[in-house]
Amino acid sequence: MAGGTEGCQALFDRLSARLLEGREVSYLVRRLAVDCYCLQHPDRYCVSAKSLAAHLTGACWALEFGGGEPGLKALQSWLNGRVPLAKPALPSSFGALTVADVAAADSLAEGVEAWARSTWEAYAGLHPSTRGWVKAATGRG
Repeated sequence: MAGGTEGCQALFDRLSARLLEGREVSYLVRRLAVDCYCLQHPDRYCVSAKSLAAHLTGACWALEFGGGEPGLKALQSWLNGRVPLAKPALPSSFGALTVADVAAADSLAEGVEAWARSTWEAYAGLHPSTRGWVKAATGRG
């Protein structure tokens, strides 16, 4: 990306402002955008096992369980507790779509969803453990 890490962060910051301004975009879409950005920049935003788990479970909750604020609160509460987590190995790629694709999309909500699905698929090897964390936190399963 033009400007490297700083250029990417600046683009995400502009996208975040657009997401906050957009009345057609829900809190859940904004939250999913943050999870995607963090999962695509794990060296900066997913340093610990808990931070990685927070973003993985957020994406999983939104994409596979339909989202919803009660579940997000349950995930946050679970992660704030004494959860023994070991940080798993990260995938070699973080998805084909990036924040630049969302910024160019006609619909922010549709752009974020496509970005999220691409990012989530890149983490396919961590899906079983992530689903387990979501079920443990929310009592589903």
